[in-house]
Amino acid sequence: MGITSRLVVLSILFCALAIQGQQRLHKHADEKSAVDPGWSQLKSSMATMHAAMMSVKASGNTDVDFVRLMIPHHQAAVDMAKTELMYGKSPELRRLAQEIITDQQSEIELMNLWLKQHRSSKPNVSQPNSGVGKEHWHENT
Repeated sequence: MGITSRLVVLSILFCALAIQGQQRLHKHADEKSAVDPGWSQLKSSMATMHAAMMSVKASGNTDVDFVRLMIPHHQAAVDMAKTELMYGKSPELRRLAQEIITDQQSEIELMNLWLKQHRSSKPNVSQPNSGVGKEHWHENT
């Protein structure tokens, strides 16, 4: 067997081992979520956030896009903090979770208000070749 053939065999072996390791890791994570409802809720909050953020379409206005992406990010923080309050034991982290809920909800309200106030405002069209003004943004919240 030549050196190239040996390298191919070794590469296949390493890939197989890596895949097997990832499968074990996923299986362990799935088992953990089955016995730990807090873990399941934390992961669900993250999945919901990612789906919401990925559904936001570019508006051509960085301010609008920033706010529309930050709202689900902040909501995930609120949801995860609520999970900490339900299942967490550490007094320090429970206190932090309560602060996160208060702060993030306040910021979500502020961002929603900003979006309402700027819904009809025109983006800055003085930027050359920015594409600004060609698309209208639609609130996904």
